[in-house]
Amino acid sequence: MLHNNLLLNSLILLLLTFSFCSCSTDTISTDKPIRDGELIVSKSKTFALGFFTPGKSTSRYVGIWYNNLPNQTVVWVANRDTPINDTSGILSIDPSGNLVLHHNRSTIPIWSSNVSFPQSLTNHTSAVIAQLSDIANLVLKLNNTETVLWESFDHPTDTWLPYQTLGFDRKNNQSWFLQSWKTDDDPGKGSYTLNFSTVGLPQLFMYNHDLSWWRGGHWNGELIVGQPYMKRDMYNISFVEHDNYVALTYNMFDTSVILRIVLQQSGFFQAFTWDSHESQWNPYWSEPTDHCDNYGTCGSNSNCDPSNLENFKCTCLLGFEPKYPRDWYDSRVGSGGCVRKKGVSVCRNGEGFVKVVSLKVPDTSVAVAKGGLSLEECEKECLRNCSCTAYAVADVTNGGSGCLAWYGDLMDIQKLSNQGQDLFLRVDAVELANYYKKSKGILNKKKLAAILVASIVAIVLLLSCVYCWRKKKGKGKMMQQLSQDSSGEENGAQINIHPNLPLFDFKTIMTATKNCGHENKLGQGGFGSVYKGCLVNGQEIAVKRLSKTSGQGKGEFINEVTLLVKLQHRNLVRLLGCCFEKEERMLVYEYLPNKSLDFFIFDQNQRSSLGWSKRFEIICGIARGVLYLHQDSRLKIIHRDLKASNVLLDGAMNPKISDFGMARIFGEDEIQAKTKRVVGTYGYMAPEYAMEGRYSTKSDVFSYGILLLEIIAGQRNTRNETGRASPNLIGHVWTLWTEGKALDTIDPALNQSYPPDIVLKCIQIGLLCVQEKAMNRPSMLEVVFMLCNETPLCQPQKPAFLFNRSQELQELSINELTETTVSAR
Repeated sequence: MLHNNLLLNSLILLLLTFSFCSCSTDTISTDKPIRDGELIVSKSKTFALGFFTPGKSTSRYVGIWYNNLPNQTVVWVANRDTPINDTSGILSIDPSGNLVLHHNRSTIPIWSSNVSFPQSLTNHTSAVIAQLSDIANLVLKLNNTETVLWESFDHPTDTWLPYQTLGFDRKNNQSWFLQSWKTDDDPGKGSYTLNFSTVGLPQLFMYNHDLSWWRGGHWNGELIVGQPYMKRDMYNISFVEHDNYVALTYNMFDTSVILRIVLQQSGFFQAFTWDSHESQWNPYWSEPTDHCDNYGTCGSNSNCDPSNLENFKCTCLLGFEPKYPRDWYDSRVGSGGCVRKKGVSVCRNGEGFVKVVSLKVPDTSVAVAKGGLSLEECEKECLRNCSCTAYAVADVTNGGSGCLAWYGDLMDIQKLSNQGQDLFLRVDAVELANYYKKSKGILNKKKLAAILVASIVAIVLLLSCVYCWRKKKGKGKMMQQLSQDSSGEENGAQINIHPNLPLFDFKTIMTATKNCGHENKLGQGGFGSVYKGCLVNGQEIAVKRLSKTSGQGKGEFINEVTLLVKLQHRNLVRLLGCCFEKEERMLVYEYLPNKSLDFFIFDQNQRSSLGWSKRFEIICGIARGVLYLHQDSRLKIIHRDLKASNVLLDGAMNPKISDFGMARIFGEDEIQAKTKRVVGTYGYMAPEYAMEGRYSTKSDVFSYGILLLEIIAGQRNTRNETGRASPNLIGHVWTLWTEGKALDTIDPALNQSYPPDIVLKCIQIGLLCVQEKAMNRPSMLEVVFMLCNETPLCQPQKPAFLFNRSQELQELSINELTETTVSAR
C-alpha cells in the first residue's frame, strides 16, 4: 500500500512538472493551445500572456502583463470588448491559421486575429505559430520564418511600450492608436483615444469621444512641440513621415529602466517608471497638466498662458479683441475667442509681422507646410496671400528650415515655459507701428534707466560699503548662530539660508509691533505668538515670535526660513525676513488681514460670509499651492501639517498656505521617507504617517482631502458635531455617499445656493484623497485637473479612520505624536 502511494505521488509530481514545462514556453501552435490558468512567457521572462480578471470584475480576458513584477500590470488585452464569464476559455490557432479565443464547449470564436491569408500561404497554415516576444509583442507567423501574418503591436489598447508605433499607414489601411479602458474593472474601449490626426500636418491628438480634448502638437524635428516632457534624456524618439505614412516610436537608452506610457480612463496621458525598491510605479510625466492644455480653452486667435494667474489666463493676439467681451474672462463660458479689431485690415501697404515667442503653435490641421524655404522666404510667401495670418519654422533642427503657414483663424495657442516655438503673426500697419514704437520706447527707457542707475550706484557705492562693513559683523554673528542651531536637526543637511534674505534687527521689530504689545497680538500657537506690526515705510507685517519655552524649537524655525525663502507662489505666504539676535527667533511675513480659514468655516457667525463660489476658489487655490510644492517649485516639498488654521486669507480672501516648520524637502527621485518623530495635527494626518511614520506627497493629498470636506461641510473632522452619527467627518461623509445622500454634507449656511453637480464632484474628489491606501489617492496634479475640468472620476474606496475616536488614539499612540495648533492670524 505504501509502495502504491509513493508511486502515485511520484506520478502526480511528474505530471505537474510536465504541465508546468509545457505552459512556460513562449509559443502557441496548432497542437498546443493555452487554457484558462496556463501561461506563455517570453524568453527573457519579462512578459507573460494568459487569462486575467481586472479589478473587482468577475469576467475573464486574455492579456499580456509584466511577468516578474509583483503587481499585475496589463499592457495589452485581446478580447477587451468581449469578455468571458467563466474559466472555460481557450486561446488556440484554428485550421485557417488564425489566433482565436473560444469556449471549450463552443467553436464560435469570441475573438480572432481575423487575418486573410494570401493564396500562397493557404497550404502552410498548419505551420503557423503565435510567439510572445521580449518586447511584449504577440506575433503570428510561419514557424521557422520571419513572415509575420499578424501582431498585437498593430492593435494597441491603452499602453504604449518601447518599440511600439503610434501613427498611421494609409496605403495599408493601418492605424496605430491608444484607447483608454472604461474603468479599472473593465478594459473595454473607453472614452479617450490618442492618435495622429490625418488632416493637414500630422499632430498628436487626444479625443474625448469625438471631442478634441488635448493637442500634443506636431513633430518639429526634435520632439512633439506641445509635449514638454517628451525629451531624449531617458529614451530615444524616432519620428518617420512620408507620403501617407506617419510613425512615432521610442526605445530606452538604459534597458534596465522599465517605462510604460498609458492613456488613462480619466483622460490623462501618463508615463510611469518602475521603482524596484518600493515595488511601485512612479509617475514620470503627465499630460494634460493645466487648464490651458485643454483644446481651444481660450477660443480662436488667443493665447492661453498658464503662468498668467490673472484674467483666467486668456489674452487676445495683437490686432484682435474679444468676440464677446462680457464673458471673455469667465472660464466656464468657453469663450468665443477673439476677432480682428474693427477697421483693421492686414492686406494693405505697411503691414508686417510681429514675433510671439515660446508657443505651442496653432492647430496645424489648417496649416500648409512648405519645405526648403528660409525664414525670410516664409515671410514673403505669407505676404503674397491676404488670407495668410501667421507663419513659423517647420523644422527647428540645424538652425531651422521650411515653414508652416496658417490661413484663417488660429486655434489652440499656448504659452510654453520651455522648448516652445516662435510664431510670426501678421498685423496691419497701425499695429506694427505701435508695436515697434512701444518696443523702441521700452528700449529708450531701459537705456535712460541704465544711465540713472549707474549714476546712483556711483554715488551710493561708497555709502553702501561703509554700511555693509558695519552690518557685516552683526549679520555674520546671526548667520553663525543660525548655522549652529540648524546642526543636528532632522533634514539639517539640506539647510541653506539664502544670502539675500533680509535680516531685521530686534529694535526694528520691537518698534513695529509696539514691543510685541498685547493690543498687537494676532494669535498664539505651540511655537509662540504672532503680532501685527507696521514698519517705518508704512508696510504692514506679521511677526511670528518663537517662545523660549516652545517645544517647537529652533529646528522648525530654521526649516521654515530655509524653505520659504526659496518659494514664490500666489497661494503660499510670503516671507519678508527674519530676526536672529541672542535668544530671539522671529519670522517676518506679509500681513494678511482676514486671518485664517478656520476662523471662517468653523465659526457659526462667519460661515455665512463664505458663499460657494468663494469656497470653491479657496479649494482650487489651496490645491494649486500644494501642487506647486510637490511638482512645480525648484524643490519637492512635503508640507506635513496642512490644515485649516495653516491656510491664511488675504484682503481678497485668496488662500495662502503657511507654517512650513514641519515641511520636508524630497529629492527628485525620492518617493517616500520615514521618521521616528511623527509631527502634525490629529485629524489631518494620513494613516501610514500617523501609525508608521511613512510620509510622501500622498500624505499631503490626504490632508488636503480632509480640508476640502471641511470647507464643504463647515465642520471639523475631529469634532463630533450635532447630527453626525460618525465621530469624525470622514465617516459621516462616507456614510452619506454610500446612501446616495452626499449633498446632505453641505454646510446649511450656504442656504441651497450652490451648483449640486460641482459640489458632488468636490465631495467625490475629497473622498478619493482620503482613501486608506496611499497608492489609490490621486496626485495633486490629478486633483487640480479634476477640479478644473469636466472629466469622469473613479469611484472612491473606503476611506481611512472610520473607527471610533478611542481606537484612533490607541493606534496613534504607537508613535511619538506632536500636535501643532497654530492660532489664526
